[in-house]
Amino acid sequence: MSIDWSADLVGWAATAVLMATLIRQIRTQWTADSVEGVSAWLFAGQMLASVLFIVYSALVSNPVFVVTNALILLTAVVGQVLAVVKRRRQAREDGSA
Repeated sequence: MSIDWSADLVGWAATAVLMATLIRQIRTQWTADSVEGVSAWLFAGQMLASVLFIVYSALVSNPVFVVTNALILLTAVVGQVLAVVKRRRQAREDGSA
């Protein structure tokens, strides 16, 4: 079995991005005074990691992981959209109070 190091580098890059995002989120939640301390970097990092994992999965010809990571990407996009909507709604409520 031969190893394609260029493909592995994409996979490791995705892992690094995901771990950096999760570690930043844990730090943000740890230091936040409230549960509203969700970092804006969470979904951005998750989306980038998912795209890199999709590329990696395609490079190693693994359709299961391509589909799985595409679905994870979709959840990150939905999460980002919901976060933006929630922040805008909160800003409107704060402005009218």
